[in-house]
Amino acid sequence: MNYDIIVIGSGPGGYVTAIRAAQLGFKTAIIEKENLGGICLNWGCIPTKALLKSAHVFNYLKHAEDYGLNKVENPGFDFTKVIQRSRGVASKMSSGIAFLMRKNKVDVIMGTATVKAGKKVSVVDAEGKSTDYSGTHIIIATGARSRELPNLPQDGKKVIGYRQALSLPEQPKSMIVVGSGAIGIEFADFYNSMGTKVTVVEFLPNIVPLEDEEVSKHVEKSLKKAGIEIMTNSSVESVDTSGEGVKAKVKTAKGEITLEADILLSAVGIAANLEGIGLEEVGIKTEKGKVLVNEWYQTSVPGYYAIGDIIPTQALAHVASAEGITCVEKIKGLHVEPIDYGNIPGCTYCHPEIASVGLTEKQAKEKGYEIKVGKFPFSASGKATANGDVDGFIKVIFDAKYGEWLGCHMVGDGVTDMIAEAVVARRLETTGHDIIKSIHPHPTLSESIMEAAAAAYGEVIHI
Repeated sequence: MNYDIIVIGSGPGGYVTAIRAAQLGFKTAIIEKENLGGICLNWGCIPTKALLKSAHVFNYLKHAEDYGLNKVENPGFDFTKVIQRSRGVASKMSSGIAFLMRKNKVDVIMGTATVKAGKKVSVVDAEGKSTDYSGTHIIIATGARSRELPNLPQDGKKVIGYRQALSLPEQPKSMIVVGSGAIGIEFADFYNSMGTKVTVVEFLPNIVPLEDEEVSKHVEKSLKKAGIEIMTNSSVESVDTSGEGVKAKVKTAKGEITLEADILLSAVGIAANLEGIGLEEVGIKTEKGKVLVNEWYQTSVPGYYAIGDIIPTQALAHVASAEGITCVEKIKGLHVEPIDYGNIPGCTYCHPEIASVGLTEKQAKEKGYEIKVGKFPFSASGKATANGDVDGFIKVIFDAKYGEWLGCHMVGDGVTDMIAEAVVARRLETTGHDIIKSIHPHPTLSESIMEAAAAAYGEVIHI
C-alpha cells in the first residue's frame, strides 16, 4: 500500500505521468473511478474525431463525381452505427491504456480517491470498501467536466453537454449549440454534416475566439456555406424544455429572439473537478476554481502536485501530458526546463480544420513588435487542388527585426497534422529565412508553410 508516486486520474495527464514515473524507476500507482484514459479517450478527444471521420467519409460519398467516380445514389448512414463506431474506437483506446499500465508495471486502483494529510489517499471502490494508500509524492490529475451556466442547466436529454452529444440514441433534426470554442464547433460541424439543422450562438464577436481574427472569419464563412447558422454577439438568456423540444431566448444586438430546436448543446467551457477530493482538508490552495502550483506543479502543500485541467494553464490533452512528464522528471532530479506556455499548439478538428501556435497578428502588434506577415492560400497548392479541397490558408507572423517566428495560424484540410513544424521551429528559435531555405517536399500541403514564410519576405513563388 506504499508507493513512491500515486497519480489520481487516468486521463492523458494522469496515465502519461504514471508511465513516465514507472520508466524512471518509481513504484507507481494510478487511481481511476471510471475508465482508463479519462475523458479524452472515452468522452472527448478520441471519440469526437471518430465521429468527424464518419462525417468526412459521408461527405466524400456525396461528392464522388468530383473525383471522377460514379455517383453514389442517395448516400445514407445509420446514425446508431456511427455512434457505435465512435464508442468502439474509444473502448479500444482505453484497453490500450490498460495494456500500457501492465507493460510498465503501474498498479491500477479502481475507485474514487480522496487525498488526506500525511501523503495519504483514501480510495472507495465500487462495493463501497475504503482503502488507504500512502505515497511519497501524490499527483492530482482529476481533469474537468462540462461547465454549466445557471441559465443553462443540463438535464442530459434536451439540454446536454459534450458527453451526451457523443452518444445520443437518435439523431436530432435540429440543434442549438451554445459556445463556439473547439468543442462547440466540432459538434456543430459533425451534426450539420449528418443533416441536422444547426445554429451556433456565440457571446463574443467571432467564433473560435482564441484564434487569429482572419482565421475566425474564414472558418465562419466556411461553416455558413456548409449550412450552419451562426449568431455572434449573442447570448442565451433562458431555456424552456416544457414542450417536445427546446425553446431558447437569445439576446442579440438587434433584440431578443426565440430559437426552437430538438436539443441544445451547452459548450461554454469546462469546470475543473476539484470537489470532494480532499483539497480543503489537506490545505491545498485553490483560486478561481483552479489549484495553484509553481512551475514544477508543486501545490501549496509539500508532497502534493497538480497537473492538467485543474490548474490555470491551457486545458489541452497534450499540455496535461507534458506537465505530468515535467513533474515526475523534476521529482527524479533530472535537468528539466519549465514548459513554455507560449509555444503550445491548439487544434480544432472541424472542416476546415484549424491549427495555431504563438501570437496572433493582433497580439504581436499589442506587444509592440514590428512584424512581417505572410499568407499562402491552399487554392495555390498543387496537393490541395489534387485533393479536391482548397479551402483555407497558412498565415505566418515574424518579428521584422530579428526574424523570430512569432505565430503560425492555419485553416484547411490536414493542418492539425502540420502545425508541429511551427512548434518545433519556434522552440529551436528558427527564423523566417531558415524556413524558406529548408527544402520542403513537393507536392505536399506542408510546402505551403515555406511559401507563407516566403510571402512574408517578398520571396513567394507560387502566388
